[in-house]
Amino acid sequence: ETNGYFINIRDCVLLTQQKIGMPKVDESEVQKIIQQLTTEISYKATRFQAISNSGIHNENIKVLAPSQFLITVPLRGLTGYKECQVRHWRYYTVHGAKLLSSCVEQFSKSLQQWHETDVNIEGDLVPAKVLVVFRELVEKSIISCNLSSDFSSVVRVAVETSESQVEVELVPTVEIPTCWPEKARWPRCLKRWPSQEKVQCIKSLGFDLLARSNYHWQLCFSRAEHMLMEGLDEDGGCRMKCFRVMRQMKEDVWCAGNKPIITAYHLQTVLFWTCEKYPRTKDWRCFREAFLRLVQKLHKCVSQHFLKHYFVKNTNLLKYANTSDLDVVASKLAVFLENPVFCLD
Repeated sequence: ETNGYFINIRDCVLLTQQKIGMPKVDESEVQKIIQQLTTEISYKATRFQAISNSGIHNENIKVLAPSQFLITVPLRGLTGYKECQVRHWRYYTVHGAKLLSSCVEQFSKSLQQWHETDVNIEGDLVPAKVLVVFRELVEKSIISCNLSSDFSSVVRVAVETSESQVEVELVPTVEIPTCWPEKARWPRCLKRWPSQEKVQCIKSLGFDLLARSNYHWQLCFSRAEHMLMEGLDEDGGCRMKCFRVMRQMKEDVWCAGNKPIITAYHLQTVLFWTCEKYPRTKDWRCFREAFLRLVQKLHKCVSQHFLKHYFVKNTNLLKYANTSDLDVVASKLAVFLENPVFCLD
């Protein structure tokens, strides 16, 4: 199982690619190809919605690494979300195996297809079954789009762009734009960042549920995270500069490769926690001091194999990461902190 929390596509993949000599990936090219694929899927099954071709601001497209994308595919016909209705059991596999003492997300299903047994068991919409149906649709659609695929526990598609090949994970997603989940007890008390006005705006955007697990829908806060990143330096600070340089250093020195164990989302989470701990404008005036604070926070999290999710309490974003790989990254961060060398060209 993996965690599904990622940075929005427009937040600077290009800087890291230019620095480390990787092929420059055209995100709009990837988006166009996947838009064609999801249109084909939607034609075969209307309950899956095609992503829009709306440019780099498309919130369905996220970047994990320069050659690794995650794209959420919205589900049609699910409204009236009710959170966590307690039951004595919960179906959680495609075969109907039960998980005791759990709770169930409920939806009003306006499309008849959501009542069918290929995705539904006794009124429950089962993520594992939704993913099986979606995987079969992708398998049938990739042929007409000249794509290759890798189907294990997730749905991945290899996309050939004009510059290089990128890997795209496709995830069926229920968009919940009308409420904030009880599990996300945010903001914490007596915090000065972000402002109360921004908090209210963020919570009004709602959240998403991803079909990336057999027995539960995975919380995702892409719109909230995007809003937090917007206007981050309205006070003239250097937060975004710190983030971009940290991402550049991660790709160049600390954690290179096509499938890095530390992703842009992990760095974004470190940034959010640090902004909350240091909310004052003066804390972000000196780039060197602010940047080193971020790297020290990242080093601590990687060394301890623990990075707390910004919105969901008791969720460790590094829980399923390979500890040996984390230790290698921690060693590189320690070397940097002993003698910081910045790449600011």
